[in-house]
Amino acid sequence: MKFYDFDEQEKNIPEEIRQRAEAKAQEMYLRLTLSQIREQLGVTQEELAEKLNIKQSSISKMEKREGISLNNLQKMIEAMGGEVEININFPTKNKQFKLKPKFSG
Repeated sequence: MKFYDFDEQEKNIPEEIRQRAEAKAQEMYLRLTLSQIREQLGVTQEELAEKLNIKQSSISKMEKREGISLNNLQKMIEAMGGEVEININFPTKNKQFKLKPKFSG
């Protein structure tokens, strides 16, 4: 049986494909995380929808969507009692920033 070194195989993947795959993985992670956060807090889609004055089906769609706007993300998190912070890292410049967005709405 032949074994492959994943690190070596990964070097052969074109950068554009690697970036698309990473972006898709991040979208999937965010989508799963939103529903998992809600579930961990013991909040139902119906309860969250009521707090946001929208339909339960809208919450379901947001959780399944490939991406979410920062405005909608902040509204959902705040409705569950949390707050959104964004960490921005520039490792090559040794810089890090933390943002606390404030959206109107």
